[in-house]
Amino acid sequence: MALKERISNTSRRQWIWFIGTASAWFLFSLWAGNLWLLLFIFFLFDIYITKFVPWTFWKKTKNPAVRKVMEWVDAIVFALIAVYFINTFFFQNYQIPTSSLEKSLLVGDFLFVSKLSYGPRAPITPLSFPLAQHTMPIVGGKSYIEKPQWKYRRLKGFGEVKRNDIVVFNFPTGDTVATNMESVDYYVLSAYNANGSEGIKSDRRTYGEIVYRPVDRRENYVKRCIGLPGETLEMRNDSVFIDGSFLPNPKLSQHNYFIQTDGSEISSKVFSEIGINRDDYVAQDMSGQARMQDLAYADSMSMANLGLKDVSGNKGKLYYNIPMTDEMVEKMRSKPFVWNVIKESEPAGSSLYYPLDYQQGWTRDTFGPLWIPKKGSTITFDTDTDYKVAAYERCIKNYEGNDFNYRDGKVYINGQETNSYTFTMDYYFMMGDNRHNSADSRVWGFVPEDHVVGQPLLIWLSLEKDKTWLNGKIRWNRLFRSAKK
Repeated sequence: MALKERISNTSRRQWIWFIGTASAWFLFSLWAGNLWLLLFIFFLFDIYITKFVPWTFWKKTKNPAVRKVMEWVDAIVFALIAVYFINTFFFQNYQIPTSSLEKSLLVGDFLFVSKLSYGPRAPITPLSFPLAQHTMPIVGGKSYIEKPQWKYRRLKGFGEVKRNDIVVFNFPTGDTVATNMESVDYYVLSAYNANGSEGIKSDRRTYGEIVYRPVDRRENYVKRCIGLPGETLEMRNDSVFIDGSFLPNPKLSQHNYFIQTDGSEISSKVFSEIGINRDDYVAQDMSGQARMQDLAYADSMSMANLGLKDVSGNKGKLYYNIPMTDEMVEKMRSKPFVWNVIKESEPAGSSLYYPLDYQQGWTRDTFGPLWIPKKGSTITFDTDTDYKVAAYERCIKNYEGNDFNYRDGKVYINGQETNSYTFTMDYYFMMGDNRHNSADSRVWGFVPEDHVVGQPLLIWLSLEKDKTWLNGKIRWNRLFRSAKK
């Protein structure tokens, strides 16, 4: 059938579908800034109008079994393409897996994450299976094909990352993963291993295979943006300062506390009423009788350091590592059987903090000052070179793709000795609201702009892991609440 005849036989409904679809694709091509995408309109024209290619050949088959199977295949393929397109450019679902943002966002919250808030990131590994971040469900193995890999580019969005925004992003140091310990930062593992990264790679029985993941295939994390590009962040005694100015903690942020009672045991009902999850409380007798096998005994020195004393020979009971907001602390102090509620402090040197290979005695409460790189800003290596190399080498080398070497006190970038570097991306400092139970930028450093995924807008479902379906499993009071606070 000739082209002219095919067009003349086209129904009005077909033209409406073609014009609508082609117009939408035209607008999308302009938004994406890639006019080559307009070539796809020729395929749409054939699908709806000319039909030279028998796209739905199976509808004419006389075999009902073939027709039925192909109907399912057609529906599944269309659904996968639609999900991939929506997930990539508009929104995706995200479930809160850890307590790092309690009590702002809770474990078991399901979030509607907008890609449009900061502008969707064009795919870096475009050939991937929809809804699978990096591993195929059930069968295992990679859910993406490593080639081609496209350069980072972000489409226009409604705004930029602002201070105190809750942001979903790809885990920056998730570029390298020990498959037997995927939930643990590979670089922290290496820092604690006596033989460093070589010790990790050589012990496959313990750590599994070591794999590399592209930017958009790294685990999704969610934290609150505390520091913006070009700012200097510092923490003093658990207070955050930005460029020297005090930044109030989020209203629902929480810290760990010790709770000393008169010997009474705090019931699960009391903990639940205050808002403390079952996994968050453990107890031991002041005599040192551990209630769980993995608890440390409370010795006299620990009691003295906390300022705890017995009352008429009664040492009471001690609960520790209890995360609470300021409001929860006041509720706990009001209980008649509670003697003391003391904020937990961390001794310097007890844990590793960023930069991991240049420890300065920083803690989770006393950290920095640390300058956050900004696109177009230049750092010089004329003073404090050891520290600057430790703090910014990863940005220059791993995130911005340069060859970086530091030897004999001199910096070499892409084979050339230099005393400065100009950053090509913006970076952010992210922290969890659960300040004493959050692995965040204080541990693994900055979040580059190309790792930003989107902004949570809405909690569409919330499940309490400690309860049953017939006894409060669904947190009805959290459904369809804003996730931006």
